[in-house]
Amino acid sequence: MYNTMVIEHFQNPRNVGIIPGADGIGTVGDPDCGDFVRIYIRVRADRLKEVSFEICGCPASIATSSVLTEMATGKSLREAIAITEEDVLRALSGLPESKAHCSNIGVAALRQAIVDYLQKHKKKKEASKEQAK
Repeated sequence: MYNTMVIEHFQNPRNVGIIPGADGIGTVGDPDCGDFVRIYIRVRADRLKEVSFEICGCPASIATSSVLTEMATGKSLREAIAITEEDVLRALSGLPESKAHCSNIGVAALRQAIVDYLQKHKKKKEASKEQAK
């Protein structure tokens, strides 16, 4: 059912865990009733220096989240937010059609984490401007 790349990322997921003091966090799903993923990012000079995840989900959602963290690490914020579900599926050499939707939760959580970072960053800039007055 799954190709070797999907099995490898499921059995040996990369970048699992919390980033203490993460610059941005995005959460999609509900851990009480189904697939759930939380993406953590650390940003330096507008690039994703570190990306990690926590997940409760099926093998496909674990594999897609794992490969997504590899794809996003090192990218600019603009490049990372442009990663699509199709990009993730291609990076894994595909998923069974019934599991293709599993790539959606990681991508959505990454976008939320970036938005979270941008909102926090904007507030910090505004606070700095206010203190400078």
